[in-house]
Amino acid sequence: MSDTHEEAHTGPIKNPKQLLVTVLFSFVLPIFAIIGLVMFVTSGNKPAEGGANPEKAVAERIQKVGMVEVRDANRPLRPGEEVFKGQCAACHATGAAGAPKLGDAAAWAPRIQQGFATLVQSALKGKGAMAPQGGGEFDDTEIARGVAYLANSAGAKFAEPDRPGAAPAAAGASAPAAPASGG
Repeated sequence: MSDTHEEAHTGPIKNPKQLLVTVLFSFVLPIFAIIGLVMFVTSGNKPAEGGANPEKAVAERIQKVGMVEVRDANRPLRPGEEVFKGQCAACHATGAAGAPKLGDAAAWAPRIQQGFATLVQSALKGKGAMAPQGGGEFDDTEIARGVAYLANSAGAKFAEPDRPGAAPAAAGASAPAAPASGG
């Protein structure tokens, strides 16, 4: 009776060879697997994601977050109507999100009374449901021209602004010196 009882308490390892195999699979094999994974992760010769050009893949991973776009400051300013069609028409043509429609004098009257500078600042910085319009395809002066076009369609008499620091072309050319008339 003691033989069956003693046999029930023995483990699956019955000889030294089984012990050696168990130690090998339990400890040594996972260590080699970990070393292999570490070497793969730290090596520089990994296959590129989605292509055979590793230089392109590296360039995509390390590209700059922001880009600087240098615009030609000497290009002619676009007229207010073009700015309206490109930037403002999506909301101001339909009245989306409470935007005053093009030519709606009643909706524009209280805004026009605030003055041109206030309207331009509202357009550039955003107001209510309107997102800021500055920094996009059009520069700030062109956005101001679009504001003048919108307000003028509702009865305002705002002049489309020119670039800051630019000499007005009409003033210099239209005022030649008059000859003195002597009797």
